[in-house]
Amino acid sequence: MKDIRTGLGYDLHRLEAGRPFILGGIHIPADFGPVGYSDGDALIHAICDAMIGALSLGDIGQHFPDTDPEFKGINSMILLEKTMNLVRKHGYSINNIDSTVILESPRISPYMDPIKESLAGVLGIPADRISVKATTNERVDATGEGRAIAVYTSILLIK
Repeated sequence: MKDIRTGLGYDLHRLEAGRPFILGGIHIPADFGPVGYSDGDALIHAICDAMIGALSLGDIGQHFPDTDPEFKGINSMILLEKTMNLVRKHGYSINNIDSTVILESPRISPYMDPIKESLAGVLGIPADRISVKATTNERVDATGEGRAIAVYTSILLIK
């Protein structure tokens, strides 16, 4: 029997006017974007958190602390690559990823395929093993009021 591990990741960022909106490594046109120590890519952060959790190695903040100048403003695709290298180092590969993005606007459905292709390229897996879904929070809480983006990700690793 194969060694199978699951992980659950989560990330949330405030949204602020005048910031670039990056999701899954793709720039999405908007008048606002996430506030973060890095580029604020909540999807990639949730995926990294899920991978690290599946390996029982803590969380994304332990590996890429927001107190380390090395990570200030960093492109999250670099964090994803570093985390994928950690997965490989431990002898695992990704079977599949399932993410849910919670966001009032902008609408991200036109960008789903480019996002999946972007992630697949860094992770070295087929895009059809990556699911990215979007929903709203029905105008409830900061996410529902359009003041934040949240992402949940589950991942299955196999050895």
